[in-house]
Amino acid sequence: MNFSTREAGDVVIIDLDGKVLLGEGDVEIKTTVDNLIHKGTKKILLNLTRVPYIDSAGLGELIRCFTALRRIGGSFKLLAPNARIIDLLTITNLLNVFDWYDEESAALKSFAADA
Repeated sequence: MNFSTREAGDVVIIDLDGKVLLGEGDVEIKTTVDNLIHKGTKKILLNLTRVPYIDSAGLGELIRCFTALRRIGGSFKLLAPNARIIDLLTITNLLNVFDWYDEESAALKSFAADA
């Protein structure tokens, strides 16, 4: 699992590359999101374009991040989940919980609409 962060205005985009599994990716996401929240970030977009698979631990971490940001009045959104990830979100009844977008520009515009 590789990842990097970049900023688009007041939104921090976390670009992931690889599977998000127990002990491989989930801890990195937790640490990164917690550090961003500590620095005052309230808008995070998780770019899943290069993520082929998420296991239950990874899904649990996405839920934790979503909840942590919601608790402080922030937003946590997903970018470009593949069909497998959409199926996972559907099976777990989370598809309508997360805001997700196919295009980065649409995702970024949605954060402005939240304000």
